[in-house]
Amino acid sequence: MVASLGLTLYHLATRRETRPNGIWPARPKGRLIWLHAPSIDATKAMAELARRIAEEDGHPVLITSATTPIGPALHIPPPGDSYAESKAFLDHWKPDAILMADGEIRPSVLQEAAERRIPMALVNGRPPAIFRDRDGWYPGLLRGSLALFQQVFAVDEAAARAFRKAGATPQITGRMEEASAVLPANEAERSALARLLATRPVWLAADLPEAEENAVIEAHRAALRHTHRLLLIVVPQNPARAPILAEKMDKGEGWIIAQRSADEEPEAETEAYFADASEYGLWYRLAPISYLGGSLSGGGCLRDPLEAAALGSSIIHGPRTGIFGPIFGRLGAARATRSVASTQDLTDALADLLAPDRAARYAQAAWAVASDGVEVTDRVQSLLRKMMGED
Repeated sequence: MVASLGLTLYHLATRRETRPNGIWPARPKGRLIWLHAPSIDATKAMAELARRIAEEDGHPVLITSATTPIGPALHIPPPGDSYAESKAFLDHWKPDAILMADGEIRPSVLQEAAERRIPMALVNGRPPAIFRDRDGWYPGLLRGSLALFQQVFAVDEAAARAFRKAGATPQITGRMEEASAVLPANEAERSALARLLATRPVWLAADLPEAEENAVIEAHRAALRHTHRLLLIVVPQNPARAPILAEKMDKGEGWIIAQRSADEEPEAETEAYFADASEYGLWYRLAPISYLGGSLSGGGCLRDPLEAAALGSSIIHGPRTGIFGPIFGRLGAARATRSVASTQDLTDALADLLAPDRAARYAQAAWAVASDGVEVTDRVQSLLRKMMGED
């Protein structure tokens, strides 16, 4: 296959950036499928696809991504995209099929895979761009690289337009299903606490950093004026802050507090309960409202919002979405969260969501986002089987 001028220039640009590959594990036996996931969203979707492939088709799966997925697949960081790195990667792993997610185009590895006649498709596609948005003039490189895919699945019409402009013929499928965000919980414990709380209104401050403690205290103080039986469950971002914050709420606010670490229960009079971060599946099930800490004035949200969404807890968050920006974007587009920008906003949002019908509306919309994409993943799996001659 003769290299185009664009690819030749690209190889010249990447030659000086070539870095040595890490020590890879041995390639598993069998027909290996390589799934590449540039973003957190894509990693979640590919992890769910990998689980299905392992359970239903019995093939080993390799996922390359910046974040480590949960599931049965092998995982390594993505390789570079120089000619030498691409050749070494494909020589070692010898994939029988390749699926790339999002719109990140890696010309070197695509060209090398095409020369080896490895079937490839692009799924969960967003507007395409050359790897790293590399500076330079590469005539026809994006169009030529996209032509190497057997199929391009775009997430929406905007992405499809971008692919068509770049020379591809995409199909609009929507987003793939993500790996389940449903966190486990001890059902006996949940049932016992639910009986103890009875009909009390409850909200959760998850991963609460020190910088946001006063905002949560103010919101809880204001809400207690109108909702006297309200319980705040607090999981500090730093566990060492728990006794300090507990004393602050006890002595400074005059609230009745309890701590799970001391084997205390949230009794009828308890107004703030300090909980264990290892039991988020329990707290999301018990709290109809969850504020995701770090997103208002902290360093960025550290909890995946789909965890709360999957368990029916309505979400309040600030503007600092951290690594979960794309997920918050989807939730925001579905009007499935309450975004706040100040302590007063947090106070107002909490007061609003304490109306059960309002909280339920947001929780339902968030759950719909969390459970979306099953049919798309079915379609991608069917495409993969056809690529491998198994369907």
